Amino acid sequence: MAYSTGSGADRRLLFRQLFEKESSTYTYLLADVADPNKPAVLIDPVDRTVDRDLNLINELGLKLVYAMNTHVHADHVTGTGLIKTKLPGVKSVISRASGAKADHFVDHGDKIHFGNLFLEVRATPGHTAGCVTYITGDADSQPSPRMAFTGDALIIRACGRTDFQGGSADLLYQSVHSQIFTLPKDTLLYPAHDYKGFTVSTVEEEVAYNARLTKDKETFKTIMDTK
Repeated sequence: MAYSTGSGADRRLLFRQLFEKESSTYTYLLADVADPNKPAVLIDPVDRTVDRDLNLINELGLKLVYAMNTHVHADHVTGTGLIKTKLPGVKSVISRASGAKADHFVDHGDKIHFGNLFLEVRATPGHTAGCVTYITGDADSQPSPRMAFTGDALIIRACGRTDFQGGSADLLYQSVHSQIFTLPKDTLLYPAHDYKGFTVSTVEEEVAYNARLTKDKETFKTIMDTK
């Protein structure tokens, strides 16, 4: 999935959705192509596809500024370290609560700027203790509709597991309902994984059709505890 057209702020944003098939992981590339330097961020890179991603960034004439993770991944090795060996100027980003190493730690409410675009950080723990969701800005100068990169807190019609890495079904339910489902209903939701061929959803769809998170909290906790 890719686009870089539209009107106003939308013309600033170049977006690519990339896939790593062994772990069914999505990596996301965003760049401000209206800025002369074309600064870019890469969300949830995978070590096996770093060369592919960096080749694409080079072909598009972008300058990678940040390699970001939504959380510490258990099913694959993040590509941020490898990226930094190939592009030493790139800064790695992860939440402070993750307990992982990075150049730049983020907390709830922080913003990551690239050119005149930015991503808002929302803490969405539950799958792991340090999960965050990155959301495109809500200012008039930012693309519309908004886009949320949810990691494993919310995957299309489901959610990440909560039985390891400091997970909590109670906390995950609270995170999604307070930090993701409160976004505008047309917000585009992009997860870190998909196993059924889906690429994107919306807040409106997930509020209506998510098989787990549409339940009340106690039912949700029972579902997650018996998975």
